[in-house]
Amino acid sequence: MQKRITPSIAALQCFEAAARHMSFTLAAQDLCLTQGAISKQIAQLEAMLCHRLFHRSPRGLALTPAGQMYLSEVRVILNQIDVSSRYVMGYGQASQTLCIAVQPTFGSCWLIPRLRGFMQRHPDIQVVTRSDARPFDLMQSRIDISLFYGSGSLPGADCHRLFDAPVMAVCSPQYARQRTMDSLDTLEAQTLIQCSSRPEIWRDWFAHQGFESIRCYQGPRFDTFSMCLTAAMEGIGIAVMPQMFVQAALRSGLLVQAWPYVQPSDGAYYVAHASHCAAEPKILAFTEWVRGQARTGTPIT
Repeated sequence: MQKRITPSIAALQCFEAAARHMSFTLAAQDLCLTQGAISKQIAQLEAMLCHRLFHRSPRGLALTPAGQMYLSEVRVILNQIDVSSRYVMGYGQASQTLCIAVQPTFGSCWLIPRLRGFMQRHPDIQVVTRSDARPFDLMQSRIDISLFYGSGSLPGADCHRLFDAPVMAVCSPQYARQRTMDSLDTLEAQTLIQCSSRPEIWRDWFAHQGFESIRCYQGPRFDTFSMCLTAAMEGIGIAVMPQMFVQAALRSGLLVQAWPYVQPSDGAYYVAHASHCAAEPKILAFTEWVRGQARTGTPIT
């Protein structure tokens, strides 16, 4: 195997500090080293890389093109080491880690309000969550559990159905009072809030009612249902949302139903794990717990 080119962390820190200050003297003060030590580390680094990283002149230091490129990479490396080290420092007494991938609005509105119960029941498991609007690839993403909306199919995974998610059109009370929405034609003419993670949601909602919309993809676009929810409450327009995410806002009067139709769910929310990990205790514990939470009744925010 070809030998790795692996500069020491000390050399990278000296280079980053010198580039940040454009001074070996100030870099030495920053790192509590001598100026000679900084100079030696950088000289060894330049020899290893076969490139000069600094132009040295009586007027001071300047990064070479190679130095500018290398600095951006080194900062990423040092930042990642810092983040990873702080993560380990906060690991506590947990004996294992459970990495959960969850779609943003589902995580904030449904999972997190319930998660304390799981953590109290399993103090030996350190929970780590990752958020993305799309389902994760369990084989490639180094995650243990995926919570997602869809058809219940992920490569190499066991998917367990949690519950359906019917959708409805909502808007702020002020928006509803100021506009006429007595037919699908007049509703279609309003500002339709679009969700990037579910781009077909308006088309499907109209189509379920036998209405072919020519404006179903037009309107301000937001990444997540959480953002669409806020946009609707702020009076930006009408949003078609999973009913489970708007129930609290409807009860409090922050939102009203813009049209009486509630579309049956085309998909469902699922919990998934890699098939070969099905017997792992932490996987079993979370899967049984989250399915139990789903069975307790209609999920609400």
